[in-house]
Amino acid sequence: MTDENERLRRWRLLLGGAAGDLVELGADDLRRDSALTGLYGGSPAGGRAGALGGSAPVLHRWLGDIREYFPSSAVRVMQRDAVDRLGLRQLLLEPELLAGVEPDVHLVGTLLSLSSAIPDRTRETARSVVRSVVADIERRLADRLPAAVRGAVDRPTRRPRPADVDWARTIRANLRHYQPAQQTLVVQDLIGHTRRGRTASLKDVVLLVDQSASMAESLVHSAVLGASLASLRSVDTRLVVFDTEVVDLTEHLADPVDLLFATQLGGGTDINRAVAYGQTLVRRPMDTVLVLISDLYEGGVARELRHRVRELVGSGVTVVVLLALSDSGTPAYDHELAAQLSELGAPAFACTPDLFPDLLATALRHEDVAAWAERNDLPVGR
Repeated sequence: MTDENERLRRWRLLLGGAAGDLVELGADDLRRDSALTGLYGGSPAGGRAGALGGSAPVLHRWLGDIREYFPSSAVRVMQRDAVDRLGLRQLLLEPELLAGVEPDVHLVGTLLSLSSAIPDRTRETARSVVRSVVADIERRLADRLPAAVRGAVDRPTRRPRPADVDWARTIRANLRHYQPAQQTLVVQDLIGHTRRGRTASLKDVVLLVDQSASMAESLVHSAVLGASLASLRSVDTRLVVFDTEVVDLTEHLADPVDLLFATQLGGGTDINRAVAYGQTLVRRPMDTVLVLISDLYEGGVARELRHRVRELVGSGVTVVVLLALSDSGTPAYDHELAAQLSELGAPAFACTPDLFPDLLATALRHEDVAAWAERNDLPVGR
């Protein structure tokens, strides 16, 4: 095929039927064109109404076609568009259709939003879809999250309690500060013993996750990360989801699929109420990292929320606000509240799941999280 014919072919697929007889399409291209037209339309008048119809067999064939003729990244986009544009949520509750769908985190969000309506005949298929996405996220983080956390907590601390000071290491580390004239050793860095035990954790991590519909992708990643953290002895992990109510799902951390199906996407948002509950979980402020995952569209009392965050930071808790925990970039969020919380010492920014292990390690080491975010091109909310 000449370059000119290839260019015309691409324009024909892009414009659909509106292109007329621009170029003759082969059999495979006709199938591609049909799949695109079924979803996005293609009338000469520029109409964009889809034409998949309400028939499960038609949709099943369409799902098969797009998987055959388009790359996985395009398939996921087209599936999302089909659900959003054509109102196909009910058809996705059919097990034979779910079995033919390309699993991704957005589809999991759709299924979770419909979880109360999923019939028994489809529930196990829906769980298998969610399980496959969870497994994929786990593979991405299998080594990095445990290694980052262990590296942060299984090390001598330089902010030890008096009873935990390792004097032998401290003296060796500060010999360069010895003052011969005064025969005095100036101690600038205290090095402490790492507390170890079979049951005692070294750090506490509290994840407060907004389960409003806009935070679906973040919720999925939070569940997987929370489950991975729960498997580590060196940290004690609590996971709490909230809308206008607050639900502690820590007991479900052993199985992130169960955890996700215990959530309820949608509804309002009372961040202040969630942070108030988070305060009750703080046992050791200096050894606690509290991560609030929310777009900060507060339906509760913002003034009280700011007061609680100020109290937490003042007590020594490391507070981090993630506007999103996803691969989709920075979402819409309340810029004013994000700036206010950042000024209080709780930096607010969006983070990808791949960067989360390093972020958490930075917080566990009591290092500057805002500076870490800037170094990783994650501008703190302003």
